[in-house]
Amino acid sequence: MRLVIKGLQRFFVLFLIAFSGSSLFASEPASNTDTTAKKGFSAGAFIIDHVTDKYDWHLFGDHENHPVSIPLPVILYSSGTGLDIFLSSGFEHGKTVVNGYALDHGHITRADNASFYDFSITKNVAALLLTCAILLLVFLAVAKAYRKREGMAPKGIQSFVEPLILFVRDDIARTSIGDKHHKKFLPFLLTIFFFIWISNFIGLIPTFPGVMGSVSVTLTLATLVLLITLVIGNKHYWTHILWMPGVPALVKILLLTPIELIGVFQRPLVLLIRLFANIAAGHIVILSFICLIFVFGSSSAAGGWGFTPVSMAFAIFMYSMELLVAFLQAYVFTLLTAMYIGSCVEEPHHAEHH
Repeated sequence: MRLVIKGLQRFFVLFLIAFSGSSLFASEPASNTDTTAKKGFSAGAFIIDHVTDKYDWHLFGDHENHPVSIPLPVILYSSGTGLDIFLSSGFEHGKTVVNGYALDHGHITRADNASFYDFSITKNVAALLLTCAILLLVFLAVAKAYRKREGMAPKGIQSFVEPLILFVRDDIARTSIGDKHHKKFLPFLLTIFFFIWISNFIGLIPTFPGVMGSVSVTLTLATLVLLITLVIGNKHYWTHILWMPGVPALVKILLLTPIELIGVFQRPLVLLIRLFANIAAGHIVILSFICLIFVFGSSSAAGGWGFTPVSMAFAIFMYSMELLVAFLQAYVFTLLTAMYIGSCVEEPHHAEHH
């Protein structure tokens, strides 16, 4: 395990150096003219460009001068023109109109202002599909190994995945939901735990998007949790939400019931904000340290190269912290989800007493 951790640390250090180097070349002016010199380096634009979703997967290079990126499928439907499918490279980074569609500041528009539906595979969607593919490959391989080695000690990837599965089952699902109902919700809890963890881990690789830093992704996960809690709530749960026993009716109507209903929708909202804010903030902090190199280098080359070791040291430290945060946020999201589910299926205590 120590060798694996050391290998991962070296891997991220090398990627961080490569990332900062490619960003440095991307920030260099394409020529020595006064116009490009006055343009300078915009730290805000640099950070926003890396954390926002796009129609292509940018790898390195200046967006204005021969960038290197992976084109992604653009899938658009309009009642007037029907279905249009083409690669994002057709836009030539916003300089070309394709089938009446144009890319304007990262958003697709139509020249005739007609409405259309966008089903494109953006950078975040591609990263989500990559995460799903990794999940399928890992767990199908583990399931196959268990079938071949039934009754034997885990080996290889089994020995890595099994402790995590047991951790989610025993320390999260069973303790939060209870022995009676935890097996019903264990597949869902395992899915969101590994999905968030692998997504966060992939997002730490430079040029790879951190999809959990996108509010739309965390909103979807929080909505799933909300729908599940609304559906599985038993009579005991909804009685204490809508009409708490032993309390005057006026107090229930004017105070307790509105507060409890707000709490039902507030819990998923807390999950959404917690996951989104922590992951997005981590990426922004790391990018900010990288940007300091260019900020100091904009005045003089010596300032940029002189501040590089300091900026790299802080960025590497933040990367180490993000390795912990990647696991911690997956754990916290799964734990809180299990607690919300547990409160929905909890049996009345007086019935257990009798």
